[in-house]
Amino acid sequence: MTVNPSIDPARLLEEQLAQASPDLLRELLQTFINTLLSAEADAVCGAEYGASSPERINRRNGYRHRGFDTRAGTLDVAVPKLRQGTYFPEWLLERRKRAERALTSVVATCYLLGVSTRRMDKLVQSLGITTLSKSQVSVMAKELDDHVAEFRTRSLAEAGPFTFVASDALVLKVREGGRVVPVHALVAIGVNADGHREILGVQVTTSEDGAGWLGFFRDLTARGLSGVKLVTSDAHAGLVAAIAATLPGASWQRCRTHYGANLMSATPKSSWGWVKALLHSVYDQPDAASVHAQFDRVVDALTEKLPTVADHLDGARADILAFTAFPKEVWRQIWSNNPNERLNREIRRRTDVVGIFPDRSSIIRLVGAVLAEQHDEWAEGRRYLGLDVLAKSQAVDTRTQEATDNLTLQAITA
Repeated sequence: MTVNPSIDPARLLEEQLAQASPDLLRELLQTFINTLLSAEADAVCGAEYGASSPERINRRNGYRHRGFDTRAGTLDVAVPKLRQGTYFPEWLLERRKRAERALTSVVATCYLLGVSTRRMDKLVQSLGITTLSKSQVSVMAKELDDHVAEFRTRSLAEAGPFTFVASDALVLKVREGGRVVPVHALVAIGVNADGHREILGVQVTTSEDGAGWLGFFRDLTARGLSGVKLVTSDAHAGLVAAIAATLPGASWQRCRTHYGANLMSATPKSSWGWVKALLHSVYDQPDAASVHAQFDRVVDALTEKLPTVADHLDGARADILAFTAFPKEVWRQIWSNNPNERLNREIRRRTDVVGIFPDRSSIIRLVGAVLAEQHDEWAEGRRYLGLDVLAKSQAVDTRTQEATDNLTLQAITA
């Protein structure tokens, strides 16, 4: 059967809707792809299928059918064959992307290990996986593990200094010892000397405590992480101490979004709108001096009506205003972890498909593959921060500021 080289959209949609096929999307996608392949083969031959033309340089010789797995299901792709030479649509039938192959590998591993068999059957079908043997899964997993291991252990020295670093932790579930237990995937992102963002590293720890963060940052510094001026994160347990122990001279910026949520937990619900408006007014100031002045006014206003909230806010002053030591051009990029939320959502989208991981190595395999793909996209994209503003930020003496704060605190205590 010959694939039509062109489509009448109205007629095609009318026919498909009249049949009321449950696989409408899959059939439409299959027809569209096959038409594109037929048109491309016509271009290679120099003339349309079945047409006589002096410009023709080749002729068709049937089709070879290949299964193409998509989210809509497995498509029967008819690849045109030529009498002379070969035609292969590399733009379509390329090898799976790393993250997609990692997801396939993890799901297949869960399936073969007998984890939630009924759920795995549905996931396997949704991914278009029909025949995967244990040996195929093993080969795929080994290739991915090697790539992710190389990515996670690469040297960071040549790309530095990393002026700004952001850290976060994601809670995932893994099956260990016959039980389902929570583990934490620690992720760090940095802005390199060229102004691009990089994935610095990822580790899986049993608990989100000081020992986990300390080991994570020690690994990063051992691989060459240096020149860090500011680390932005939520108030993870033990993180600040780990930063002080491994990145001397780096200050810590508490994510303004997460802190706002924490402040609301100490605020009566009837006052949420008022307190939020006051807190946002601090960040809307034009310069560092105005930010600190407005912060003082907000604390004074809260002291009269909500003294507990005022104490909570005043105690976090140094943590949430650390960004003011740097040029205003970078404030939006460094005062919260919001710029990295898109990456977190992508990781969640992939990990939610699996649900419960069969082991920790499968977490590293999937999360590491997602991070490696994002790393490549950032490297090829435009700069996240300009070189001039990075130079100004590197010139900020955070050690002097830290020493001044310590002397002031000692004087007040005395």
